[in-house]
Amino acid sequence: MADTITLTGADLTPEAVTAIGAGAHVALAEQGLARMARTHALLQQALQEGRPMYGITTGLGPRVVDRLSTAEQAAMSVNTLRGRAHAVGAPLPVPVVRAAMAIRANTLLIGAAGANPDLARLIVDCLNAGLTPLVRDTGSIGAADLMWGASMGLPLIGEGQMETPEGPRPATEALLEVGLAPYQPGPREGLALASHSSITAALGVLGHQRIVTVLEGAQTAAALSLEGFRANLSPLDGRVLVLHAQPGQDEAARGIRSRLAGSQLLTPGHARRVQDPLSMRNIAQIHGAVYMALDFAETALATELNGAPDNPSVLEGGEILSTGAYLTPHLTIAMGTVTQSLTHLAAAQVARMSRQIQSEFTGLSVGLGVGDVASAGFAPSMKTAEALFSEVVQLAAPSPVYPSASANGVEDIVTHSAIPAKALSPMADHLARLTAMELMIATQAIELRALETIAPAVQQAMEMVRETVAPLTADRPLADDIEALAAQVTAGRFAAPHDG
Repeated sequence: MADTITLTGADLTPEAVTAIGAGAHVALAEQGLARMARTHALLQQALQEGRPMYGITTGLGPRVVDRLSTAEQAAMSVNTLRGRAHAVGAPLPVPVVRAAMAIRANTLLIGAAGANPDLARLIVDCLNAGLTPLVRDTGSIGAADLMWGASMGLPLIGEGQMETPEGPRPATEALLEVGLAPYQPGPREGLALASHSSITAALGVLGHQRIVTVLEGAQTAAALSLEGFRANLSPLDGRVLVLHAQPGQDEAARGIRSRLAGSQLLTPGHARRVQDPLSMRNIAQIHGAVYMALDFAETALATELNGAPDNPSVLEGGEILSTGAYLTPHLTIAMGTVTQSLTHLAAAQVARMSRQIQSEFTGLSVGLGVGDVASAGFAPSMKTAEALFSEVVQLAAPSPVYPSASANGVEDIVTHSAIPAKALSPMADHLARLTAMELMIATQAIELRALETIAPAVQQAMEMVRETVAPLTADRPLADDIEALAAQVTAGRFAAPHDG
């Protein structure tokens, strides 16, 4: 990733959003600023001509039938922010809000908002100065992030609070201290700051990126489980997979095969069974469904990174048209698909760990314990695994969809895209812990088997486990071991190439 990320309005990537969230410097492409200048001039011309325009010369929501006076038009933008900055709860993490600011600055460059280029400049200046609007974590129903957007926009006009490196500060003070002035919004610019889905998109992108990384760790853990269980690898054979080509399964199978390259299990006669439990036998199908869901979500999120969510939208030909771009059922469905797929992944992880510690399945000691017959080994830790799984299932609960009574019945449907978006990162945390537990258990199983030949990638992963976690030779608390190893999973240490 380059030291400075330039926003153009057309090619913002999830990786760039993540980097900006983490603190990367940001610049704006001149062609995007020029596009904003052109559509801003068109909007000013329409105002001079007295054209009726939603939220510009009319009120918002149920007030759409009310025509605004010139004085009311001037106050409308500030009132739009003040009247909708109602998000509540704990502050969202700074990386999330930074990511959302970058997304909104990028989509402003498309020009559909008709905003002054100075608005995009101020957002980027705040990013580069380490100023982040304080936005609380609950308020969006998915018909744009209105409460969130207004809460993010209000500090830009000098009201509310900014998160700074020294902590929260009154917005005007924070701006002036770094040489910036509060923005004076013109017609429609309050709506441009409030009405978009950038915070939902930021949560979705950051969570999606984390799950992509954790999935690769889960692939590695699954490979270790297969090695430790001495599983039959025929279900990973491309010749049988092609007979029922489920989406994503080939990618998952290739990843597992690459990790097991060099294993004796690839030689006929070394597997212990003709058929294994489903959690071992169906890894390609289960992990493949997660790859499929992540691909679907990436496509849906890309729309929010490089598409205009604005209603109304200013076209470069001069027309100003009402749109439905603010509604996000695609995000709800796509990210909900990811959360549902992760319940299957987590269930299989718990099942594989359970099979590994049951001597009737493995022929190894009960709980993979060593030495003292009073030792429970890993058996008690399965309660933690099941608790983590139940948390994953709870987070995957579907978003409510219902006819809404908002805005006197004008805004009569919702999507609640924020719910699956907010679920992704905590799900990634829980899955990282489950993956850490599977790595620990599978490593112990392989060591107990004292195999002459181990797949090199598996051996490397085992060595990485042992850098952090000692073998379980007597009962001891495992919480710190699990957390330390989960942090490495989240950091991507257990990822591996898909070139098998």
